Amino acid sequence: MIGYAARRLLAAVPTLLLVAIAVFLLMRLVPGDPAQLMLGDAASLEDVQSLRLSMGLEAALPVQFLRWAGAVLVGDFGKSITNGEAVLPLIVSRFGVTALIVLLAVGLAALLAVPLGMFAAWMQDRPADLAVVGFATLMLSIPSFWLGLILLLVFGVWLRWLPVVGYVTFSEDPLLAITYIVLPVATLVLVEVGVLTRMARASTIDVLNLDYISHARAKGLSEFTVLRRHAFPNAFAPTLTLIGLVLGNLLGGIAVIETVFTLPGLGRLLVDAIFQRDYPVVQGVMLFVAAIYVGVNLLVDLAYPLFDPRVTVE
Repeated sequence: MIGYAARRLLAAVPTLLLVAIAVFLLMRLVPGDPAQLMLGDAASLEDVQSLRLSMGLEAALPVQFLRWAGAVLVGDFGKSITNGEAVLPLIVSRFGVTALIVLLAVGLAALLAVPLGMFAAWMQDRPADLAVVGFATLMLSIPSFWLGLILLLVFGVWLRWLPVVGYVTFSEDPLLAITYIVLPVATLVLVEVGVLTRMARASTIDVLNLDYISHARAKGLSEFTVLRRHAFPNAFAPTLTLIGLVLGNLLGGIAVIETVFTLPGLGRLLVDAIFQRDYPVVQGVMLFVAAIYVGVNLLVDLAYPLFDPRVTVE
């Protein structure tokens, strides 16, 4: 297990390197001078030139990249142009908000979608199956921002059960913090439960048509036992892969949801940094997102043997 994980981490190094090069070059292609942005339009040319020299912007691009990459390796992502804060602590603090929302939402969506998809597969082509497929298709068809606005309108404005804007940390007031994350979590759950349900249904249908399922039924096992002991371990693998992709995508920043619900998360940080042309923050967030994708995919691969006995880490 340790050797497999080490090999996967080593295989991820070229990916992270290519992402770092791409992010660095894209930032250099964006119009505008970072030094000019930091000092403002009223700054003199001498001041701008002096700041460019201190930031190393006068050096060749390969030299700039090596300096930046070397700093990143020791945890120095630079400082924000807009507020002067260190980028890495800023990313970590914002990522905590995003991770809380995403992990709750994906966990709840998986707990709902997997049994629902397996039930629909068991009731294939019956009214119950059609109802589940219809619900999943409806959830897939609704844009997340529109669903979030509807939930805000109903539960925040009309019923006034939940707050409409803002965010409170759990360290300040745990009970109040829960009220602020209910709607964003519910929005993501409803959006993601559709795609996960369809995947769970499709993979379960494939498994139920295999010979060993017929053999298990011929032995007189109940349908619940067949589904739980024989169908689930083999049908869950494709759904687990999709859960990993969804988790990595959402952890990379749920900018739309964070904007709708005014959450200080990673996605909103990236959007604000792009509009402000805050190059260090944009570079740091994008590299951090790539690392999150690699880490999530590694965890999913390591989790495969726990659910599918046919798969080994060797």
